[in-house]
Order: sequence, then structure tokens, then C-alpha cells
Amino acid sequence: MKISLFVRILFCAVLFSCEENNDKRFIFFLHNRFLETHELNEMHPEFGRTEYKEILTEFENSGLKVISEKRNGNVNAREYAIGVVNQIDSLIQGGTEPNKITIVGTSKGGYIAQYVSTIAKNLDLNFVFIASFRNSDIQNIPEINYCGNILTIYEKSDVFGVSAVERKHNSTCIIKNFKEIELNTGLRHGFLFKPLKAWITPTIKWASGNYKMDK
Repeated sequence: MKISLFVRILFCAVLFSCEENNDKRFIFFLHNRFLETHELNEMHPEFGRTEYKEILTEFENSGLKVISEKRNGNVNAREYAIGVVNQIDSLIQGGTEPNKITIVGTSKGGYIAQYVSTIAKNLDLNFVFIASFRNSDIQNIPEINYCGNILTIYEKSDVFGVSAVERKHNSTCIIKNFKEIELNTGLRHGFLFKPLKAWITPTIKWASGNYKMDK
């Protein structure tokens, strides 16, 4: 995590009040699987470098407070999600409203975000799941249960380029807001390696509470 912000979150949790954070919007960004086992500057053989820092910069420039780290090793998605939920709980205890917290995940990061949604069970948290659903997930990962304000973004040319409506219908939690965006960049899974406006812009809007956006 960005240590300075992480320390502030823990400090707020101890005091159960942190006026500085009350009006801020936070975004937890969870990157793709490739970056777990490769360095920041390493090139994917098909999709090039994961532009992780550039993606974070786009979110920061929009005014969002970004909480993110480069994961190392092939982490267990559910176990990692528990740690994220603990940090979210610390923010909420520190005075941040749940609807000002957004968890964004690309590819494997999107699956971690889905576990966060399942474990947190908070109707007011915001989630953006990017390129992180296949029809087989219903049978292979039956424990996932969407909960919160859910935006899914997928690329038509990607193997993960399918609607997650079936998962929504199978979820037992109340979903106040749900929207899907299908992209047609032709970049396959590589679209999430770059801070493309096609997915960055709607993600920022969702994190800002704009659930009725046209795009």
C-alpha cells in the first residue's frame, strides 16, 4: 500500500473519527495477475507493459485518494480480499461513508474485488469489476455473491468479454445500482494494461457516485 495513506487510515480507525477523510472519495485499485509475478517494467509477450503507475496517476488526477500496492507472488484471491476488507472497515470507522469508497479490479484484481464485495456485504460500497467474469465462474466459483453498487466493464474481443448479469441474478444481496459496459477496442485482454479512457473514465464516474451515466 502507499504507506503514508495506509498509516493515516489506521490512525483514523484508532480515533474512530477523522474529519479530513469525511469528504474524500477513496479508490482501492487491484491490478491484474501478470504484475503479481513480474516487475513493473517487464513486457507481456502479447500486451506489453502493465502501465500500473500511469493508471494510478489517472485516478489521482481526478481527485480520488488511491490505495493500491503491487502484489507479489500468486496470492490467494479470497485471503487477499480479507485484508482489503479490513482496510475498508478502518476507513469507515474513521468516518468515511461507504458510498465514498470504490474497489476497482482488473482481471485477477477484479476477482479479488468480487471477493471483497462478497465478504464485506455492504450495500453502499462501490465496485468496478473489469475483465473478470466468464460464464464458467457460476459453477467454478459459486461462493461469489455481488453486493454493493456494481459496474462491470468488459472488452468484446477478450476471453472475459461476456456479461455478468447471470452472476447478478444469482447473488442474494440487494444491488442498488448495476451497470455493464461493453468495449470494442479490439485489444483483447490487453485493453486493461493501459489507462484507456474507455474504462478509466466510467470508473471515475462510478467512484464519484454517478450511477446513471450514459457511457
